[in-house]
Amino acid sequence: MATLPAFTLSAAEVEISVENLTRGIAFTPLFIAAHSSDTHLFVTGETASTELQAMAEGGDISGLETVAAGASADIVSNPAGGLLMPAMTTSAMVTTTDGNTQLSLVAMLLPTNDGFVGLDSWTIPETPGTYMIYLNAYDAGTEANDEVRGSGVPGEAGMPVPPPLEALVGTDGTGMNATITNATVHIHPGNLGDDMLSGGMSDVQNKVQRWLNPVARVVVTVSE
Repeated sequence: MATLPAFTLSAAEVEISVENLTRGIAFTPLFIAAHSSDTHLFVTGETASTELQAMAEGGDISGLETVAAGASADIVSNPAGGLLMPAMTTSAMVTTTDGNTQLSLVAMLLPTNDGFVGLDSWTIPETPGTYMIYLNAYDAGTEANDEVRGSGVPGEAGMPVPPPLEALVGTDGTGMNATITNATVHIHPGNLGDDMLSGGMSDVQNKVQRWLNPVARVVVTVSE
């Protein structure tokens, strides 16, 4: 992949390809935005917004869509048409408008309590070419990582488990952690899990749904 200097961009046709690098983690519907330098979907070390919390705890991107639209961002929502499963790739085209020089991307990680994959305000290169970015998993800091099933409603404990993951996630775990240890957005400490599909402390399978960063690979192609 080309490694080229980044410059201020006025407008461009940008193709964004996102690959899930994990073995057993699904990404909820992706939200991608090209925006100005004074807009952020999240900032590490700061308290999560209510919109970010809704995405990180339940996969709801509607609040972030509203925020980005209000900032005149160029946006793409849910390019995969649902969950992006392990080893799968999805792509989207974004036509940036003047001033929207930064690229951001988020999606919840399942099964987690408030984990998400994220890209924060990456400067879109002016020079045409293909660029590769590896993305880490973040913790929104809004919910204790108890690793047990729940509704996914912001403020309620527990991990949402949609039907495609039903057979892959355990039941009746007693909980790994009961308190939030860091209430700001930070690098996710990772799932712990256990080896029991029923009972135990966690509903996460430790042989499948643990991960090491990075969790995603993004390929950005800036057209001539």
